[in-house]
Amino acid sequence: MGLFSFLKSAGAKILGRSTATETTENAEAAKAAKISALEAVVSKAELTVDNLSVDLEDDRVTVYGVTDSVAVKEKVVLALGNVQGIATVDDRISIVDVEEPEAEADFYEVQSGDSLSKIAKRYYGDPMKYNAIFEANQPLLSDPNKIYPGQMLRIPKAIA
Repeated sequence: MGLFSFLKSAGAKILGRSTATETTENAEAAKAAKISALEAVVSKAELTVDNLSVDLEDDRVTVYGVTDSVAVKEKVVLALGNVQGIATVDDRISIVDVEEPEAEADFYEVQSGDSLSKIAKRYYGDPMKYNAIFEANQPLLSDPNKIYPGQMLRIPKAIA
């Protein structure tokens, strides 16, 4: 469990905008649509989480469910947090049935001018290990050259 912060103004633009003049009924419908869109982000990434449930309050997402992988749990947090308009993700996903749990990865916020090679050099001392970062963020990244400032990435602690 944990609370993770994200750059609210960066990320995929899937939530739309809310207005102060929305009626209660419209606001509830808009919230339900946003929750559905957030659940679709996880589904589209093909991340397996049993009993996935997402709650949204303002710019904070709380996610519940059960998985058998630390990597899947972290990718769900990143998938939801890398949505424009989301500032924090409260991770309530449980990990079960893991014989040897993997080490949690570091999270890194992409800065202007970054590339996966620069990040790999910083973390591993070798820019050619950029593919380890790319692979650790699959299927959230479609191309190793398509990262943007404010995006959060998983950086595995141990690589081969």
